[in-house]
Amino acid sequence: MAAISNGQVIAGPTNPMVTPLLTDLYQFTMAYAYWKAGKHNERAVFDLYFRKNPFGGEYTVFAGLEECIKFIANFKLADDEIDFVRQSLSSSCEEGFYKYLSGVDCSEVEVYAIQEGSVVFPKVPLVRVEGPIAVVQLLETPFLNLINYASLVATNAARHRFVAGESKMLLEFGLRRAQGPDGGIGASRYCYMGGFHATSNVAAGKIFGIPLRGTHSHAFVSSFMSPDEIIDKSLHSSDKRSTCEDFVSLVQTWLSKIQWSNSLNGTFGETNHSELAAFASYALAFPDNFLALVDTYDVMRSGIPNFCAVALALNDLGYKAAGIRLDSGDLAYLSSEARKIFRIIEKEFGVTGFGKTVITASNDLNEETLDALNKQGHEVDAFGIGTHVVTCYAQAALGCVFKLVEINNQPRIKLSEDVTKVSIPCKKRSYRLFGKEGYPLVDIMTGENEPPPKVGERILCRHPFNESKRAYVVPQRVEELMKCFWHGPGGVREDLPPLKDIRERCISQLGKMRPDHMRRLNPTPYKVSVSAKLYDFIHFLWLNEAPVGELQ
Repeated sequence: MAAISNGQVIAGPTNPMVTPLLTDLYQFTMAYAYWKAGKHNERAVFDLYFRKNPFGGEYTVFAGLEECIKFIANFKLADDEIDFVRQSLSSSCEEGFYKYLSGVDCSEVEVYAIQEGSVVFPKVPLVRVEGPIAVVQLLETPFLNLINYASLVATNAARHRFVAGESKMLLEFGLRRAQGPDGGIGASRYCYMGGFHATSNVAAGKIFGIPLRGTHSHAFVSSFMSPDEIIDKSLHSSDKRSTCEDFVSLVQTWLSKIQWSNSLNGTFGETNHSELAAFASYALAFPDNFLALVDTYDVMRSGIPNFCAVALALNDLGYKAAGIRLDSGDLAYLSSEARKIFRIIEKEFGVTGFGKTVITASNDLNEETLDALNKQGHEVDAFGIGTHVVTCYAQAALGCVFKLVEINNQPRIKLSEDVTKVSIPCKKRSYRLFGKEGYPLVDIMTGENEPPPKVGERILCRHPFNESKRAYVVPQRVEELMKCFWHGPGGVREDLPPLKDIRERCISQLGKMRPDHMRRLNPTPYKVSVSAKLYDFIHFLWLNEAPVGELQ
């Protein structure tokens, strides 16, 4: 049953497997121990953040928040789920605990977060969860599960988009290679959020409203043997005023013209007729969206001339072919040669716009191949990317963590010999400070009750753990990063924006980052800092909590 908050109906998570049981067993063992000790209702504050940007880069895209809010809005343990927990825990657990679980919901939980689709950085909390410690502990694993993969995929998609260039269309073709159905659905959603334009995933198109794209496979082309297999060869003109009774013959006529073209100087010889039949058949089925896969037999000797013949025949009837797809070979060379042919045909036969026919490339593309294509020079307009973007082949996980930073208004710190794993204690506020050129300069965390940074006011920004790393900043603009997204069913909170708005936010924020933070190789690290007051408090608490050794 969907929850209602702010007058907005909040449906359950997209995947029905996201239930209170989608968690680690130790969340329930801790919940019991809290309950047994009478601590389960103590007010706790947890921060969810990550320690290092993925893919060797210096930025991350935050995603997965909406699914978290859907989860807590509908959080309730069913009787059969409680029975399973009972069977899974020790027989010594008291029955009163299971009665307690039957009444658990998130009505006393508050969630503050950075807006989904934002560019984010290490150490800064993405999400702050406040509430009864036993309840919030039960949210830890689901939140990490919903945010880790989503943010990793969205970041991966954003990186591919950045390398490809703003003028290129990116199509996500990864469903068949994704880690199961949920990986496929989630990848389509978060690739779109990260800047991809469309997906081949029909289910994701239905669920999230993502534009769909797709043509045919090599199987369709090789399934044809001859044009004689085409039974209905008639095709109405685009304006429905006339009919070509034998479209296949019109295609063959155009193929002959191309082969004998003076401008092409006998470039094309005999083409594969079964491929020609497949293209003609597909055009008869989709005359207003004819996009041909041209590498089944030979791109330049067969695929391109056969495509051109069909496209020119469609043009005679008022249609415009959608383009070609290259799925193998030297994509830089083949796309450039295909573009030359299209331009020659436009000039010789007077077909306006034919030289700009869309060229799509696929074939196991990744960041490196996109970068290499750019350096070589190519004529590809759109890239179909699958395995490397949906599986996050270059990095398996983001590594978000969920740490207690305060309980009963008392700050808590987690220490480690590895300084990168030391947590930043207490309830905090975080801000992004912008410089004169409009770029973000630094993110700064302050204690909750500290006055916020002010425009034009000189602020000392300190590295949380390194005493020598510090700088003064005079911000030209200050943006507070965290907003309230859940305050119990009746609390005032931010509405969840539609996916398209989140995508636009992501693209806008990426476009406003300083170029040296965005580059693929040796990007400049973005600065994350704390206020002078918070720095002093961190180190006071650190010294206070760290055991003192004794030499003998």
